[in-house]
Amino acid sequence: MWSNQARSAFRITALALLVAAAPALGQSTGAATARPIYKDSTTPVAARVRDLLGRMTLEEKFWQTFMIPGDLSDPSQDYSHGVFGLQVTQPPTARDAKADAERINTIQKYFVERTRLGIPMIPFEEALHGLRREGAIVFPQAIGLAATWDTTLVGKVAQAAAREARSRGIRDVLSPVINIANDARWGRVEETYGEDPYLSSQMALAFVGAMERNGIVATPKHFIANVGDGGRDSYPIDLSLRLLEEMFFPPFKAALTQAHARSVMSAYNSVDGQPATQNYGLLTKKLRTDWGFTGFVISDAAATGGATVLHHTEASTATATKDALDAGLDVIFQSSWDQHRPYLAAYQNGTIAPAVIDSAVAHVLKAKFELGLFDHPYANPDSAAFWNGNAAHRALALDAARESIVLLKNDRSVLPLKKTLKSVAVIGIDAAEARLGGYSASGIQKVSILDGIREKLGKATTVRYVGGPGRIARDFVVVPTENLRARMGGGSENGLRGEYYDNNRLEGQPRISRIDARVDFGWTLNSPGRGIPFDWYSVRWAGTILVPPSGVRRIGVEGNDGYRLWIDDKLVLDDWQKRSFGTKTVAVNLAKNTEHAIRLEYFESTGNARVKLVWDAGVTNAWRGQIDSAVTAASRSDAAIIVAGVEEGEFRDRAFLKLPGHQEELIERVAATGKPVVALIVGGSAVTMSDWLDRVDGVLDVWYPGEEGGHAVADVLFGDANPAGRLPITFPLSEGQLPLVYNHKPTGRGDDYLDLTGQPLFPFGFGLSYTTFEYSNLAITPAQIAPDGSAAVSCSVKNTGNVAGDEVVQLYVRDVLASVARPVIMLEGFKRVHLDPGESKNVSFTLSKPELQMLDAAMHWIVEPGTFRVLVGGSSRDIRLRGDLIVK
Repeated sequence: MWSNQARSAFRITALALLVAAAPALGQSTGAATARPIYKDSTTPVAARVRDLLGRMTLEEKFWQTFMIPGDLSDPSQDYSHGVFGLQVTQPPTARDAKADAERINTIQKYFVERTRLGIPMIPFEEALHGLRREGAIVFPQAIGLAATWDTTLVGKVAQAAAREARSRGIRDVLSPVINIANDARWGRVEETYGEDPYLSSQMALAFVGAMERNGIVATPKHFIANVGDGGRDSYPIDLSLRLLEEMFFPPFKAALTQAHARSVMSAYNSVDGQPATQNYGLLTKKLRTDWGFTGFVISDAAATGGATVLHHTEASTATATKDALDAGLDVIFQSSWDQHRPYLAAYQNGTIAPAVIDSAVAHVLKAKFELGLFDHPYANPDSAAFWNGNAAHRALALDAARESIVLLKNDRSVLPLKKTLKSVAVIGIDAAEARLGGYSASGIQKVSILDGIREKLGKATTVRYVGGPGRIARDFVVVPTENLRARMGGGSENGLRGEYYDNNRLEGQPRISRIDARVDFGWTLNSPGRGIPFDWYSVRWAGTILVPPSGVRRIGVEGNDGYRLWIDDKLVLDDWQKRSFGTKTVAVNLAKNTEHAIRLEYFESTGNARVKLVWDAGVTNAWRGQIDSAVTAASRSDAAIIVAGVEEGEFRDRAFLKLPGHQEELIERVAATGKPVVALIVGGSAVTMSDWLDRVDGVLDVWYPGEEGGHAVADVLFGDANPAGRLPITFPLSEGQLPLVYNHKPTGRGDDYLDLTGQPLFPFGFGLSYTTFEYSNLAITPAQIAPDGSAAVSCSVKNTGNVAGDEVVQLYVRDVLASVARPVIMLEGFKRVHLDPGESKNVSFTLSKPELQMLDAAMHWIVEPGTFRVLVGGSSRDIRLRGDLIVK
């Protein structure tokens, strides 16, 4: 373990090396009125950093390590000491990129001209699949970009986003997400490049490289591995160093050491018992000592204090801040200006070594000088107007969406559908919604799948749209505020009176009494209020409940048990024993427009509480009629297209991978009509399909295809584009197989279960085409190399079908005999090639140390002598050619 003294010493040494790199300052400082060295653009960056550091107060140094969303609109917020950067607030209705650039310039002008030292800020934003600002183009979600298996295309997408960002004055993007998505249940799989370290690394190189070359600091995240057991977001990680090195570190190492990202974001989770935000082994030893990283490390939003309130490894925010900076954190990311106070106090109380603070500030200032912000701080608003929503960017969004679509099933060549269809039923709310995925702006001119189909077919074809039952099935809803009434302080208001006790027995006087608008709480990270322990309290809510015109047949509680419910002073629900979570309701007959006394008591003794007061008022079985309408539309049409979607996102992990709501029943009923049925999947991760896959003729995974997605999907559906996307994640048959990845290590017995195979539904790298491809002529030259040598692998690929198409040629390697267990196969190369009918192309790869190396028993990277099986094909399970490469 590294001591705090050792951590501080390293940062002091690092700062000394940075300062030592500056040449002597010479005599230019002799006159009091001389231009400060840090403002001289001809002076080396290291000298400018040293000069500016020497002029700064402690408070000014703090603000250079503090980043938040915000602007200058609140006069109570004091930015006179500067700030690292702002995620400048954009009015919800604003879509004008030029006006956005002008606004950012105005804010930047304040920092440059009205703060004491004139240190510019770094405007920052998200840019996962396009700049997340109104008026910017939205491209396919990251997992869709990965499904293109086209690094050139991804580089172009990143370049477009970089142009749109820089033209507005934004100089840092908190992207890409290069965590390995090794569990399909994780709600943030959509933000990643999938489960494979090689594919993710190549995508990271393309994205980060384009950003940095265009003057944008890329911030790959989250360091490291913030999906844990069960596919849960930010769950604690207790992985071996070997697994981290082999699977989780490679994309970050590539982004930082090859693409030269100047920033990296730490993760929320703990790693081997230490919060990632203050993990010295990660933030200093790995990043700076092993990889030579010279940029700055920022925390995830509000993560610095997470050691106190989440991980419970720190007694206070002050100590958490000190230990985070000692560990290698440079910038504290919070969600509002007023949250700076405890962190500033940690700087001011003297517990953080001055050299540690200076080291963090120096990393920030270095980036600001390198970006040219001191010399050219303002954007050109006319450039923003030109680049944002540029026609070339929109065309690129269409190309990217087309390339991302994966054909999973095509029985009897149902696809492409004929444009001469007299009628087609388009079913599902995702056909009309045009969802764009997480961390996205709203798009400039979204094209829905429904609109794309209508535009493609024109007036000659009848398009019958039916929304269907949607993605969410609700049996109960939270009792709304307007149906609750309580008395407090001599008056009454909507809501219930809540009395909160600092014990779990409702004893004594309540510590807090207040009106709660409704009972809909999730105290997963904290307590209900000040003075209430997060894991030891009880609550009594009381008032009256007004029954709506629909009446109420069932009422109850959703959440952790430990509750009792009274209606009209009658105990109707008693679940006072702590055991689990669920929804319990009781049958009642509350007539419309009547009013009844209600009392709900609840206790918590371990924390992580959730509690909702629910009823069935207004809830109907309308979904049955919606499915009936869909069946009728399909029956009257020549073909049916069902667009089904998933629910997911940050902190929205899925326990089940089936289509949510009643969508599977929808598919089964429509398929029973006997009409040709094609299912489109909108989402960012795997979907289980065993209950309905055999009932439909075709399946396309379209991910979140971006604002041009409707046109792209229509092009593929009707044959104007040939799908060639490939899966960047494994699709399981069942959740019981998870985690399921293609590159696992050999098992001690076998892969299968008593009641289920261990094989996937669709393997990593899988995807069909409207044409067929033939592989031949594998050559490995030379067939024998030294450990430091290299070999060329080549083969011929021919389009043996009748239409042009792309094939993604995938190269896998298996170490036949190794001194430590190695993955059964590993992706080590891929190329997407376009082939006209009958055309052949030679495809080649290089195998050398980066592709063949392994960690030996002593944790050294070596190329071990032996036989390497070389496997070439169309997916991780569709191997067409194989040969051996000998290392001696």
